[in-house]
Amino acid sequence: MIDNAKAPRVRRVAALARKKDRRIQEQFLVEGPQAVRELLVYQPELAVTVYATTGTEPWQHEVDRLADAADVEIVRVTDEVLAAMAETVQPQGVLAVARMRQVSLDEALVGAGLVAVLHEVRDPGNAGTVLRAADAAGADAVIFSGESIDPWHPKVVRSTTGSLFHLPVVTAVTLDDAVNALRAAGLRVLAADVNGDELSPSDSVLKDPLAWVFGNEARGLTDAERSIADGARRLPIYGSAESLNLATAASVCLYVTAFSQRNA
Repeated sequence: MIDNAKAPRVRRVAALARKKDRRIQEQFLVEGPQAVRELLVYQPELAVTVYATTGTEPWQHEVDRLADAADVEIVRVTDEVLAAMAETVQPQGVLAVARMRQVSLDEALVGAGLVAVLHEVRDPGNAGTVLRAADAAGADAVIFSGESIDPWHPKVVRSTTGSLFHLPVVTAVTLDDAVNALRAAGLRVLAADVNGDELSPSDSVLKDPLAWVFGNEARGLTDAERSIADGARRLPIYGSAESLNLATAASVCLYVTAFSQRNA
């Protein structure tokens, strides 16, 4: 039992809320029972330590069982210690420290038929929601290009609700490198952009292996960035809304593609 919120081990875990310390330690925080469970089920080899309180929450038996099966250390902590470790205000009684999974671009694209590219996406909630939608739509990989937010940011990890552990995630690549690798892997590349042609479920390009490029929340894609793609599509607005936010638009694009590919 760790009961000192100022202990060096506690401070070391808490430091993972910062990008610099994540890079130094090559580890990140996984907060909450759902995300910890998905880590232990889908990528247990990445789990370093599970920290949990001693309450009687219904998830505790399962988390303990999964950690034991994966030979992952379980450390009991007080509520105060867990709060000091966590980035969120309410960590729900458990968090884990996990190693970053390093996946190369070429490795992630082997056999891929649907890929999401997040370029210069900065908001953690948007990034995590797009990753979750990509997972739900059956995408094969997610690529973070340019100066996009770190996918191991605690807020991104939480908003994926475990999807981060279900499919390859590639980081630290330029948009040019990503598009070149996607084409080499046999995928077409479409930019989601308000200046593109209107997206239709009957669009024949949706049936092919396809990658979507989603740009920055505020400015979208520049002309130069958009021109790298094979084409651009926009979602029609049938009502009076000014626009759709990034995560909603990306979810629609990914699902329309998934429908088309499965009914080809």
